[in-house]
Amino acid sequence: MGAEPDARFSLANERTFLAWARTGLALLAGGVALEALDLPVEPHLRLAAAVVLIALGTLAPAVAWWGWSRTERAMRRGDPLPAPVGFGLLVAGVAVAGVLVLVGLLRA
Repeated sequence: MGAEPDARFSLANERTFLAWARTGLALLAGGVALEALDLPVEPHLRLAAAVVLIALGTLAPAVAWWGWSRTERAMRRGDPLPAPVGFGLLVAGVAVAGVLVLVGLLRA
């Protein structure tokens, strides 16, 4: 719907989407690696951190698509661009996983 936006802006929006998708893959890989490697971290805290990272990695593509579609819609309508979504969740989740690993290292 709306007018076709400048291709440069659409491609920049797509690159942002792809960056979120790569971040999701990295979070998934980090969660799997955290649980698969035999690190000196208390097992329950290591599992909790891995689950947090895997959940964030699973959620990231959905957040990416939502942000991409909101931005694309705003560009086509000529509306102001919407504020980014998901950054707070991503930062909080990675911080929680980091704290879990740190506490697990200190207890081990």
